[in-house]
Amino acid sequence: MSLIASVRAPSLVVPSCAILALFLLAGCVRAPSDAAAPSEQPLSVGILMFGDSGYHLMYPDQDDFEDRYSEEQYLESEWQDWLEDKRPEDEYEARPFAISPVTGGVVPATGMDAISQAMQDYCASLATCDFGLMLGDNIYPSGATLGADGKSDTDRFHDMLGKPYGNLVADDPGFVTYVTLGNHDWETSREAGFLQIDYLEQSDSFYIDGTFYRVKPPSGGGDVELFVIDTSMMLAATTVYEDYLDENGAEVVTDVLEDPDYFVEPMTQAELDMAAWLEQALAGSTAKWKLVVAHHPIWSSSGSKFEQGRALRDLILPAMCRYADAFLVGHDHTLEIHTDDCSAVMDEPPAQPLVQVVSGAASKQRPVNTNFIRQQALKYPQHETILARGLLWGFAHMQIEGDTAVVQLLSVPDDGSAEISVDFEYTFQRRTAP
Repeated sequence: MSLIASVRAPSLVVPSCAILALFLLAGCVRAPSDAAAPSEQPLSVGILMFGDSGYHLMYPDQDDFEDRYSEEQYLESEWQDWLEDKRPEDEYEARPFAISPVTGGVVPATGMDAISQAMQDYCASLATCDFGLMLGDNIYPSGATLGADGKSDTDRFHDMLGKPYGNLVADDPGFVTYVTLGNHDWETSREAGFLQIDYLEQSDSFYIDGTFYRVKPPSGGGDVELFVIDTSMMLAATTVYEDYLDENGAEVVTDVLEDPDYFVEPMTQAELDMAAWLEQALAGSTAKWKLVVAHHPIWSSSGSKFEQGRALRDLILPAMCRYADAFLVGHDHTLEIHTDDCSAVMDEPPAQPLVQVVSGAASKQRPVNTNFIRQQALKYPQHETILARGLLWGFAHMQIEGDTAVVQLLSVPDDGSAEISVDFEYTFQRRTAP
């Protein structure tokens, strides 16, 4: 039975200072490698997942200068956006707000510091964290800027990457966060996007290998392989239409093309062939668990991303249905779990559906659209929304034990504290052959 919520439901609250053994994991040496052989030891690995993490109040959007809202104006803007998005009026809730230290106006609050601290507490005393996944939109509002906004990119990388996320597991110097980029990371220019990649490649805390790559984290003993793709680049090279909903929240077919406000068009043959690379890499993998990591989801709940999801399903869903065990993404500033039974792309779909985890609530909030969720359930029988929760700050954790994975979706309060709530837990089985 699906569980769908637009506001936070009662959940298990775990004090950040508690010492609670949720998982047990044998220690192992961790260093980025794609050559690890499958291990004879029983597989046990914990993965921290967070996305859309780079919203910092010291780096405002240009709109924040042009629209210096009072509290009243901010709340009116939130209400108008709610109506324009065709969300149920009786579910309206404004996002928490803060005073911009740069413009003096009212802006959406950020959960960056609270989430960073919560993840450190969670990994220190509540769960096993062997490696992390940073799921794109690592730097708001426009990625690195090469000085175009008058701010140093060196300071920006420190404030949005190194300081909050560079030491998530203090007692494990080998902990690495594997990274993909999102559309906001490419918003200024292709050159600026690669400047972020260069910074991450030189950091001991992060791992990235160009715009797309495959890697076997050593803590997985060769049994876990990541296939990291740049879905912004994929979408920039294909046809994507604008998203429109009718008054009931149902999709409206349109011929209006989306105008992407980022600069990441593929420039090499390898970049153009990324979808084919993904299929070939998945098909040839010897890992037991094959995890595809990206920024954009193929299914989401906000009602403003579905055309991107449709385009991505055309590009990569067949390969993932045949060869992948899960799809791990951000982009929507929510916590979500979806499944796709693959019947739309395979004549004989596997017994286990493809699981997609959305963890994009690490610094910005967004509501879900329950009107859209209901309409999507009617239109797409192959798809199920297991959980969709918005208007929160949160992250996800996946514990793999043998052929079983347990995903926890976790959140922190709007008051900026790092008190952790375990909001939802979902268990699924490995679906592919090694």
